[in-house]
Amino acid sequence: MTQTTPSHGHGHGHAEDHQTGIAEILDLDAEVLAEHTASIVSWLPVEEGPRRIVDLGCGTGVGTFALLARFPEAQVTAVDSSVDHLRRVRQKACEAGVAERVDTVHADLDAAWPSLGRPDLVWASASLHHMADPDRTLRRVRDALTPGGLLVVVEPDGFPRFLPDHAPADRPGLEGRCHEVGDRLAAGRLPHRGADFGPMLVAAGFSVEGEHTITATVERSRSESVGRYALTGLGRIRDAVADALSAGDLAALDRLLDPDGPHSLLRRDDLAVRTRRTVWAARA
Repeated sequence: MTQTTPSHGHGHGHAEDHQTGIAEILDLDAEVLAEHTASIVSWLPVEEGPRRIVDLGCGTGVGTFALLARFPEAQVTAVDSSVDHLRRVRQKACEAGVAERVDTVHADLDAAWPSLGRPDLVWASASLHHMADPDRTLRRVRDALTPGGLLVVVEPDGFPRFLPDHAPADRPGLEGRCHEVGDRLAAGRLPHRGADFGPMLVAAGFSVEGEHTITATVERSRSESVGRYALTGLGRIRDAVADALSAGDLAALDRLLDPDGPHSLLRRDDLAVRTRRTVWAARA
């Protein structure tokens, strides 16, 4: 896996392109939080295993492969606007020996709705808040589902945190301030991030059968990928918020992001991936 870090000394930015950087973060998230994703899939109110599943905004296939494992008779159609993400899904499906159970569809879900057949289950994880009109998307999903079909919406409360609140010692609370700046800058672009999708589901014609919140903390001692996730994730946040940070905070962040420096995130033993995700299961 390619490491994505800001460059230092000759300007800042990722060596990889935007989509590649996102893909790496999605893959790291999938690796670190695999048990939690599996627990969400196990929680679903499903009596009989669905045969036709659609993964809306599939990314690099976190939900796709968790659903394939949970429902061995199912066929999954993975939908995304990124050609690179879909290529990765197909590659993973081949490597896992399940290529015949995975179809991919390249589509902008804010534009014309693609032909997705009549799925029994639609999975939308961390994708609805990216939609320009999530209410319209929910109505389209309702119309596409088989009668009584299930929609599963999974939404994070924000990007994961990695450092303790008191860290680093010279700039306590640095990560929190970076998130505050990032949230403020993204508010106009992602107005539905952190929204309560329960009322929206009801308004779109769904019956909400269950709501479940998972709070996850994965310490570095449990997964070596936590360090890479922290370095990659905070590196991308740095790119977004650098111009709005104070000089002191920016310098402290760069010290953390220097993989070879004495203050590098990779040298810290107090890192953890901390995240909270809410799941809604709704029946059409």
